[in-house]
Amino acid sequence: MSKILKLREALVKNKPSYPFNYAIPDLFNLFGHDPITRLKSGEHLVNPFDYLIDLIDHVLLDKYESLPVQSLSSIRNEHHKFGGDWIIKSTVYSMMIRTSSAWDHDRNGYIDENNVYHLKETGTFLKTLMLLPMLKKMGVDTIYLLPISKFSLKNKKGELGSPYGVSNFFELDSSLSDPMIENDLSLDEQFQVLVEAIHTLGMRVMIDIIPRTNATENDLIIDHPDWFYWIKSADMPKYKPPYVHELLEKTVSPVSKYMPTVYQSKEVLDHISLFQFDPKTQDKELWKKLEKEYRKNGGSILELIDTYYGLTIAPAFSDHINDIQPPWTDVTFFRMYLDHPRDNQQYLTDQNIPPYILFDTIKSNLYPGNKPNTALWDTLANIIPHYQKTYGIDGARIDMGHALPKELVEQIISTARKIDPDFAFIAEELNPDNAKTARPMGYNMIIGNGFSMEHKVFEGNLHRFMYESVLLDCPVFACGETHDTPRLAARDGGQNLSKFLTVMNMFMPNGVPFINSGQEVYERQPMNTGIDPRPNELYMLDSSDPYYMKLALFDKFAIHYLNHMSKDILDNLSKVSPIRQAYLDVITNKKNYLPISFTEGYNPIGFAYEAKNEILLIVGNANPYEAQHTKVDLRPIREKFNLVAKEAKLLYAMHELEPRMFFEFDENGNPYFFMGAGEVKILVIQK
Repeated sequence: MSKILKLREALVKNKPSYPFNYAIPDLFNLFGHDPITRLKSGEHLVNPFDYLIDLIDHVLLDKYESLPVQSLSSIRNEHHKFGGDWIIKSTVYSMMIRTSSAWDHDRNGYIDENNVYHLKETGTFLKTLMLLPMLKKMGVDTIYLLPISKFSLKNKKGELGSPYGVSNFFELDSSLSDPMIENDLSLDEQFQVLVEAIHTLGMRVMIDIIPRTNATENDLIIDHPDWFYWIKSADMPKYKPPYVHELLEKTVSPVSKYMPTVYQSKEVLDHISLFQFDPKTQDKELWKKLEKEYRKNGGSILELIDTYYGLTIAPAFSDHINDIQPPWTDVTFFRMYLDHPRDNQQYLTDQNIPPYILFDTIKSNLYPGNKPNTALWDTLANIIPHYQKTYGIDGARIDMGHALPKELVEQIISTARKIDPDFAFIAEELNPDNAKTARPMGYNMIIGNGFSMEHKVFEGNLHRFMYESVLLDCPVFACGETHDTPRLAARDGGQNLSKFLTVMNMFMPNGVPFINSGQEVYERQPMNTGIDPRPNELYMLDSSDPYYMKLALFDKFAIHYLNHMSKDILDNLSKVSPIRQAYLDVITNKKNYLPISFTEGYNPIGFAYEAKNEILLIVGNANPYEAQHTKVDLRPIREKFNLVAKEAKLLYAMHELEPRMFFEFDENGNPYFFMGAGEVKILVIQK
């Protein structure tokens, strides 16, 4: 039976008879559901059961056919020449389920995990259905989910803990279950409903997997303690990344030239001496007793190991030498090799010392051992197949894949593509130069560094990023923010910059548009302060805001969907997305890209593309503060195509409502524009 139909039956069955005062943002209701009341705040009061039934009937069942648990490519019997290249034509929306569909439904001022109706106000798989009409209107066709696997609360960060502290890759996190239907649909079925709904709308689902790390307390410890690094529990207070004082450089990558100095450092040697063999290796008989007690009584495996052995798992830390970040207390590294790094064994006076965490052992792409931990590799390579077979996902990003052994990455990719040849992979390569190595490894695209370049419009970084990306061997995310970075709306240029970049990214050559959840409503508070945080990054909200100083990656947080400009980017994308769709084959083929230059204007930016009978022209005023006149030098394009027309059709202008004919050309046939601050215009010129 279709999971969507099963969901509908459960909602009808479980609908209470008592009245509701359940609020949702108006952005969650773009399909015409008639609310009980429309509030001045911009919220709609609804019966959540009636609302979801209506959403199923009018959105999901409109053109419905029961879909198998397979990827969309498998359902459609599609296959790209290079498997997974469908992502090249995608518009990606990144969301964290727990946050993106969170809301203070009973309006008591808090995000409750059990509110007055005994319902969850944090996000769930079920409530994420509410976002689909909005995403569809924005032109999104791929939803990229931050980790949804079971995560640990041991040494958790913030109020709720980080979803990146995975404790079991093969289970979903129970916090994403919804009490409205959890007695009728299992947690697995609830995610299956979401995937089926997304596929029904012609959209795809990607997930984040984290094969380099695991939570310090995780479900693999009891069967595989030798897959981890151990220290004495008593040594935990002094455990930290060793600082190599002998190096004059501050934070540096662990390249081979530094290794002799690293291994001669007293602080490094003291650090290595902290490590112990795993508890099972130390005493197998004692481990049998511990294992029996754990399987009978459950509880904390780390606390039990501490009681029996006085040992604990060593936390992870940065693989950069002399990085001042403290240890990441909620996660640890997997032991990828059963021996020490091949190239650095020469620096060890004793080859039989216990496995240890150091800058080289955790950078196993650069420093492999001779004995791969094949059992671990097989487990990691089977994570994605589990999600393919159980839920029908379409693609994945491999977190920190660049730091894994090359052979392991190839195993992960090939194992997934045996199940679905059109499965897409995103490489977490932030350096554009590495695009040339990502493609041969089987990746379809890289993340790139747009998030650190695009907002720097006056330094010229935006222009370099957008103009040079066309030269890369594979596509890159066209994005100005991610879940790890400051928000665009909180950068210099504010909302003008955010809207400008969101629209321009839809047409960037060799770029895959990427929208971070909340970007569409000018969210200012970052989800995390992981990359390029400013000193005031935690304080982007007013101190009276209920989410002041909170980070969505760790805390209870709801996107500010009631922002008075909440429909601004949405309305612009609803106009721009049909244009992108009409010219999708054109703008995603690098052969059609035509560089343009300007004869007037300060810092304008633009692209042109050759279509069958037209030239598509996208022009932007990269100055988010001031309007200006700009003029495009069309001479190279005119000469190449023998253009004579001095008119065009204006398909879109950020500050105009309707398309119109455009006649502003000078005597040389160059179009000129008056551009508002951060404005974008799109034209087509007939050949």
